[in-house]
Amino acid sequence: MEVVEDIVIVGAGIAGLATALGLYRKGVRSLVLESSEALRASGFTLTTWTNAWRALDALGVGDSIRQQHVLIQGLVVSSASGAVTSELSFKKQENWSKQEVRCVKRNVLLETLERELPSGTIRYSSKIVSIEEDGTIKLLHLADGSIIKTKVLIGCDGVNSLVANWLGLKKPVYSGRSATRGLAEFSSGHDFKPELLQFVGEGYRSGLLPCSETSAYWCFTWIPSPQEKEVEESATKMKQYVLSKLTNVPKEVKEAIEISEISEVVSSPLRYRPPFSLLWGNITKRNICVAGDALHPMTPEIGQGGCSALEDSIILAKCLSEAILDDHKGAQDECDRIKQGLDKYAKNRRWRSFQLVATAYVVGFIQQSNGVVISFLRDKLLSNLMSKMLLNISNYDCGKL
Repeated sequence: MEVVEDIVIVGAGIAGLATALGLYRKGVRSLVLESSEALRASGFTLTTWTNAWRALDALGVGDSIRQQHVLIQGLVVSSASGAVTSELSFKKQENWSKQEVRCVKRNVLLETLERELPSGTIRYSSKIVSIEEDGTIKLLHLADGSIIKTKVLIGCDGVNSLVANWLGLKKPVYSGRSATRGLAEFSSGHDFKPELLQFVGEGYRSGLLPCSETSAYWCFTWIPSPQEKEVEESATKMKQYVLSKLTNVPKEVKEAIEISEISEVVSSPLRYRPPFSLLWGNITKRNICVAGDALHPMTPEIGQGGCSALEDSIILAKCLSEAILDDHKGAQDECDRIKQGLDKYAKNRRWRSFQLVATAYVVGFIQQSNGVVISFLRDKLLSNLMSKMLLNISNYDCGKL
């Protein structure tokens, strides 16, 4: 059976649902194909900085999401010894009224985006196994044997993107580090201040921040050795390993880790797309493009993975909807308009993606290094600069729909 669609989005993650909603707000219908049977909310939370809230407000869902999550008002960075190396109060920064940082539960975000979409937008249990071309049309072969024809194909299918591979983008590479994450639930509430706590050095980086009045999220990244493979596969052993490294963190942080649920994938390798490949690689090719992790997978040090995916969605929805709906150019072919729209999107996102991926990698290297020179520079000079950089890099406005 063959079905014909105008726009197909692969992947019902943050980028996929936000792009579909952005197009819907502009009056353009799309179909989202998701390989799983339901929404996948793995990862627990994401840190949403100012740029993400601008995108969420553009989509019309910002207020409902912010009401369920506390406003983070500062950042405290400590060395592995427990000594505070940097404190940054967001309230004391210029244009504080325009800054917004919260730790948002991933399931809340995805479910909110899903509710705003028209019924039938998402088709679950729909795994694409191959892509073919038929003139200007893309033929998507699904695992169930069905075929979908589409005028536009948008890959939001994550780090192992089939669409990015079809475009010829260089595959993500292993950073040499792994990460584990957890969410602590406190039935009677917790006493954490509305601050992002970071602990860096001696080969690891850890962070904790409150999500709501009754929950707190933590993460731990490190450089695993071959002997630690067994640790990565056991939740109990992973918790003990994390606690053994975080000997100098506050007692309440340790307690949060001890009571928390950790992800089904106990530990995952951190991968990123080589940043220079984003400058000369194919982000788009005529009527096909990528967004979110399919475009710019990055390590988590600057907390911009989900935020940049939301940026992508707004800009892509604007560029594509204008190309499809704007026929003032008269007889210009629709295929040419779509190509120009996607080229405009790629031009916008290419340098921004390069900047974010490269910055995240460098910050991660500095934060986790246990070298004497880098450790000294980090703790004495660079820590405060990197803290302010997190605010500066999030001061990006994707505009309104």
